[in-house]
Amino acid sequence: MAHPKRKHSKARRDKRRTHFKATPPTTGTCSNCGSSVQYHRVCPECGYYRGKPAVEKKATA
Repeated sequence: MAHPKRKHSKARRDKRRTHFKATPPTTGTCSNCGSSVQYHRVCPECGYYRGKPAVEKKATA
């Protein structure tokens, strides 16, 4: 198994990690209410998924 003879510097470690970063989730618009919703998820505003009601939302008074 590989075993380093000398310690790698922080700069060398960080150079390797430059491409390792989080990307924001892809979002689309809800076909029912038009709000922003993450792909393959039920709309948190209206409860619809792919044009059909998936979750019953409570009416706010």
